[in-house]
Amino acid sequence: MVALTLSGCSEPPQKEIDQAQAAIDGAKAAGAETYAADEYAAAVTALQKSHGSVDQRDYREALNYAIDARQRAADAAKQAIAGRTRAKASAEKLVTECSARASQLDTDIKVAEAAHVLPRDLRSARTTLADAETALQEARTSMEAGNYAETTTALTEVRRKLDGAIAAVDALRQRPPRRKR
Repeated sequence: MVALTLSGCSEPPQKEIDQAQAAIDGAKAAGAETYAADEYAAAVTALQKSHGSVDQRDYREALNYAIDARQRAADAAKQAIAGRTRAKASAEKLVTECSARASQLDTDIKVAEAAHVLPRDLRSARTTLADAETALQEARTSMEAGNYAETTTALTEVRRKLDGAIAAVDALRQRPPRRKR
Protein backbone atom coordinates (compact mmCIF):
# COMPACT_ATOMS: atom_id res chain seq x y z
CA MET A 1 0.00 0.00 0.00
CA VAL A 2 2.88 2.37 0.81
CA ALA A 3 4.45 1.50 -2.53
CA LEU A 4 1.20 2.42 -4.32
CA THR A 5 0.97 5.72 -2.46
CA LEU A 6 4.55 6.61 -3.25
CA SER A 7 4.25 5.51 -6.85
CA GLY A 8 1.12 7.65 -7.25
CA CYS A 9 3.17 10.74 -6.43
CA SER A 10 6.24 9.93 -8.47
CA GLU A 11 5.25 12.10 -11.40
CA PRO A 12 3.50 15.46 -11.82
CA PRO A 13 -0.32 15.41 -11.60
CA GLN A 14 -0.65 16.74 -15.14
CA LYS A 15 -4.22 15.50 -15.60
CA GLU A 16 -5.40 17.39 -12.50
CA ILE A 17 -3.44 20.48 -13.46
CA ASP A 18 -5.04 20.42 -16.91
CA GLN A 19 -8.48 19.97 -15.35
CA ALA A 20 -7.83 22.91 -13.04
CA GLN A 21 -6.72 25.07 -15.97
CA ALA A 22 -9.84 24.12 -17.93
CA ALA A 23 -12.02 24.97 -14.92
CA ILE A 24 -10.29 28.34 -14.56
CA ASP A 25 -10.78 29.04 -18.26
CA GLY A 26 -14.47 28.14 -17.90
CA ALA A 27 -14.84 30.39 -14.86
CA LYS A 28 -13.22 33.25 -16.74
CA ALA A 29 -15.60 32.73 -19.66
CA ALA A 30 -18.51 32.85 -17.19
CA GLY A 31 -17.34 36.26 -15.99
CA ALA A 32 -15.72 35.19 -12.73
CA GLU A 33 -13.06 37.89 -13.00
CA THR A 34 -15.84 40.45 -12.61
CA TYR A 35 -18.59 38.71 -10.66
CA ALA A 36 -16.56 36.36 -8.40
CA ALA A 37 -13.18 38.04 -8.33
CA ASP A 38 -11.99 36.72 -4.97
CA GLU A 39 -12.78 33.07 -5.65
CA TYR A 40 -11.39 33.33 -9.18
CA ALA A 41 -8.15 34.86 -7.90
CA ALA A 42 -7.87 32.09 -5.29
CA ALA A 43 -8.24 29.47 -8.03
CA VAL A 44 -5.53 31.09 -10.15
CA THR A 45 -3.24 31.35 -7.12
CA ALA A 46 -3.81 27.67 -6.24
CA LEU A 47 -2.93 26.66 -9.81
CA GLN A 48 0.23 28.77 -9.67
CA LYS A 49 1.16 27.07 -6.40
CA SER A 50 0.55 23.71 -8.05
CA HIS A 51 3.01 24.62 -10.80
CA GLY A 52 5.47 25.80 -8.17
CA SER A 53 5.15 22.50 -6.32
CA VAL A 54 5.81 20.62 -9.55
CA ASP A 55 8.96 22.68 -10.00
CA GLN A 56 9.97 21.66 -6.48
CA ARG A 57 9.10 18.03 -7.30
CA ASP A 58 6.54 17.94 -4.50
CA TYR A 59 3.91 16.16 -6.55
CA ARG A 60 1.60 15.39 -3.64
CA GLU A 61 1.34 19.09 -2.80
CA ALA A 62 0.99 19.89 -6.50
CA LEU A 63 -1.94 17.49 -6.67
CA ASN A 64 -3.60 19.10 -3.64
CA TYR A 65 -3.20 22.58 -5.10
CA ALA A 66 -4.51 21.44 -8.51
CA ILE A 67 -7.60 19.90 -6.93
CA ASP A 68 -8.12 23.03 -4.83
CA ALA A 69 -7.75 25.22 -7.93
CA ARG A 70 -10.30 23.13 -9.85
CA GLN A 71 -12.83 23.33 -7.00
CA ARG A 72 -12.34 27.05 -6.48
CA ALA A 73 -12.72 27.66 -10.22
CA ALA A 74 -15.97 25.68 -10.24
CA ASP A 75 -17.23 27.72 -7.27
CA ALA A 76 -16.16 30.94 -9.01
CA ALA A 77 -18.09 29.95 -12.13
CA LYS A 78 -21.24 29.34 -10.08
CA GLN A 79 -20.83 32.64 -8.24
CA ALA A 80 -20.22 34.44 -11.53
CA ILE A 81 -23.42 33.12 -13.04
CA ALA A 82 -25.41 34.23 -9.99
CA GLY A 83 -23.63 37.59 -9.86
CA ARG A 84 -24.17 38.21 -13.55
CA THR A 85 -27.88 37.43 -13.15
CA ARG A 86 -28.17 39.90 -10.26
CA ALA A 87 -26.23 42.57 -12.18
CA LYS A 88 -28.45 42.11 -15.23
CA ALA A 89 -31.61 42.43 -13.14
CA SER A 90 -30.26 45.53 -11.45
CA ALA A 91 -29.29 47.12 -14.76
CA GLU A 92 -32.68 46.32 -16.30
CA LYS A 93 -34.44 47.85 -13.30
CA LEU A 94 -32.33 50.99 -13.60
CA VAL A 95 -33.09 51.30 -17.32
CA THR A 96 -36.80 51.04 -16.53
CA GLU A 97 -36.55 53.63 -13.74
CA CYS A 98 -34.60 56.07 -15.91
CA SER A 99 -37.01 55.61 -18.80
CA ALA A 100 -39.94 56.38 -16.50
CA ARG A 101 -38.20 59.45 -15.10
CA ALA A 102 -37.35 60.68 -18.60
CA SER A 103 -41.02 60.32 -19.59
CA GLN A 104 -42.04 62.15 -16.42
CA LEU A 105 -39.59 64.97 -17.14
CA ASP A 106 -40.87 65.26 -20.71
CA THR A 107 -44.44 65.51 -19.43
CA ASP A 108 -43.45 68.02 -16.73
CA ILE A 109 -41.72 70.21 -19.33
CA LYS A 110 -44.86 70.21 -21.50
CA VAL A 111 -47.06 71.07 -18.51
CA ALA A 112 -44.66 73.87 -17.55
CA GLU A 113 -44.78 75.26 -21.08
CA ALA A 114 -48.57 75.22 -20.95
CA ALA A 115 -48.36 77.10 -17.65
CA HIS A 116 -46.32 79.77 -19.46
CA VAL A 117 -42.97 79.04 -17.85
CA LEU A 118 -40.36 80.82 -19.90
CA PRO A 119 -38.48 78.65 -22.40
CA ARG A 120 -35.11 79.84 -21.09
CA ASP A 121 -36.06 78.56 -17.63
CA LEU A 122 -36.65 75.11 -19.12
CA ARG A 123 -33.43 74.98 -21.16
CA SER A 124 -31.50 73.03 -18.53
CA ALA A 125 -34.31 70.49 -18.13
CA ARG A 126 -34.48 69.98 -21.90
CA THR A 127 -30.71 69.41 -22.01
CA THR A 128 -30.95 66.90 -19.17
CA LEU A 129 -33.77 65.10 -20.99
CA ALA A 130 -31.83 64.91 -24.26
CA ASP A 131 -28.70 63.68 -22.44
CA ALA A 132 -30.75 61.07 -20.57
CA GLU A 133 -32.32 59.75 -23.76
CA THR A 134 -28.87 59.41 -25.32
CA ALA A 135 -27.54 57.69 -22.21
CA LEU A 136 -30.48 55.28 -22.22
CA GLN A 137 -29.79 54.31 -25.83
CA GLU A 138 -26.13 53.72 -24.97
CA ALA A 139 -27.12 51.75 -21.87
CA ARG A 140 -29.36 49.45 -23.86
CA THR A 141 -26.52 48.79 -26.30
CA SER A 142 -24.15 48.19 -23.40
CA MET A 143 -26.61 45.74 -21.83
CA GLU A 144 -26.89 43.81 -25.08
CA ALA A 145 -23.10 43.41 -24.91
CA GLY A 146 -23.40 42.12 -21.35
CA ASN A 147 -21.76 45.14 -19.69
CA TYR A 148 -24.16 45.32 -16.77
CA ALA A 149 -21.82 46.95 -14.26
CA GLU A 150 -20.96 49.69 -16.77
CA THR A 151 -24.66 50.25 -17.46
CA THR A 152 -25.47 50.53 -13.77
CA THR A 153 -22.66 53.01 -13.15
CA ALA A 154 -23.67 55.24 -16.05
CA LEU A 155 -27.40 55.20 -15.33
CA THR A 156 -27.06 55.88 -11.61
CA GLU A 157 -25.76 59.34 -12.47
CA VAL A 158 -28.43 59.80 -15.16
CA ARG A 159 -31.17 58.96 -12.64
CA ARG A 160 -29.75 61.53 -10.20
CA LYS A 161 -29.74 64.23 -12.89
CA LEU A 162 -33.27 63.36 -13.99
CA ASP A 163 -34.50 63.59 -10.40
CA GLY A 164 -32.88 67.02 -10.08
CA ALA A 165 -34.40 68.25 -13.33
CA ILE A 166 -37.86 66.98 -12.35
CA ALA A 167 -37.63 68.82 -9.03
CA ALA A 168 -36.45 72.00 -10.78
CA VAL A 169 -39.31 71.94 -13.30
CA ASP A 170 -41.83 71.28 -10.52
CA ALA A 171 -40.45 74.28 -8.64
CA LEU A 172 -40.78 76.44 -11.77
CA ARG A 173 -44.41 75.39 -12.22
CA GLN A 174 -45.27 76.16 -8.62
CA ARG A 175 -43.86 79.67 -8.45
CA PRO A 176 -46.37 82.45 -8.88
CA PRO A 177 -46.75 83.82 -12.41
CA ARG A 178 -44.97 87.02 -13.25
CA ARG A 179 -47.04 90.10 -13.80
CA LYS A 180 -46.81 91.79 -17.13
CA ARG A 181 -45.68 95.37 -16.98
